[in-house]
Amino acid sequence: MRAICLRAPKDIMIKEVQYPKRKQDEVLVKVKSVGICGSDVGAYMGVNPLVTYPRIIGHEIAGELLEIPEGEKNLRSGDRIIIEPYIYCGKCYPCSINRTNCCENLKVLGVHIDGGFTEYFSHNRKLVHKIPKNIPWEQSPMIEPLVIALHSLNRIKLKKDEHVAIAGAGPIGILIAQAAMYKGAVPILIDFIKERLHLATKLGVEYICNLKEQNPVGMIKDITKGRMAEAVIEASGSSAAIRSSIDYVSYAGRIAFVGWPKEGTLMPTALFTKKELDIRGSRNGGPEFPESIKLIAEGKVNVKALITKTVTMEKLPEALIQQSEHPDNFMKITAII
Repeated sequence: MRAICLRAPKDIMIKEVQYPKRKQDEVLVKVKSVGICGSDVGAYMGVNPLVTYPRIIGHEIAGELLEIPEGEKNLRSGDRIIIEPYIYCGKCYPCSINRTNCCENLKVLGVHIDGGFTEYFSHNRKLVHKIPKNIPWEQSPMIEPLVIALHSLNRIKLKKDEHVAIAGAGPIGILIAQAAMYKGAVPILIDFIKERLHLATKLGVEYICNLKEQNPVGMIKDITKGRMAEAVIEASGSSAAIRSSIDYVSYAGRIAFVGWPKEGTLMPTALFTKKELDIRGSRNGGPEFPESIKLIAEGKVNVKALITKTVTMEKLPEALIQQSEHPDNFMKITAII
């Protein structure tokens, strides 16, 4: 079968690989669609320190079940599914308290181990979720990014009518904003790319801040009548945005860090104490898959608007190169396999 493989940074190709052998506790999947994630771009560029080469990339994977374990009662051949790409050990402390998304020995498809940009894929039965027919294949890979967005909101325990400042209007940031509105909160989206902010306004986000033209601290103060945002989510990975999150948040506020910075950030930790802040990391997700599927299926979150284009498997390497070289031109690329 065919697979999208990185032999080395900036060396991508479609190659023939072995057809997967399904283990007893696994399902065999005919891959139908995949999404290009920032981690795939990082792997291609050679800036993701977790990636080893050669590597079959891809972790946003949807498909159709071909084979299921003997005795399986809840799945059947022909079901449409989305893959949960976080392989946890089940033995470490985080796993023992059901925080498998931050397992000490976590392996993410396409990063630590070979991923799903293939024609067929075998995966643990516990890590697949059924999806309804009304989610088109080209939109199905968006379930996993929405899981990440929902997890960040759960980490800060966002409440109705609260303000949440979101640094970064990429796919994750805009998904966070949409999910926050669904939960009855008020997102304030901050970025410097006007096209992305414009897209957010078309999706119903009332408050946007263009860093090239506006002062986010002053804007947040005006919107919140001086309180500042009760919650902040950093979704860009920018060191400047990480530092600014302390200025955006209210006293007794909460912050979640989603983005992966490429360098360390000096932080005014005295303000953590002065404001008595709750600082949370937010990595991946897991329990949020059913909610993510439901929100997309019911049209509560618009993922179609974030898809810049959909390509074939043959065009996928070229699309990944284009996104790597011109990131501002693309929100999300999906592929039909």
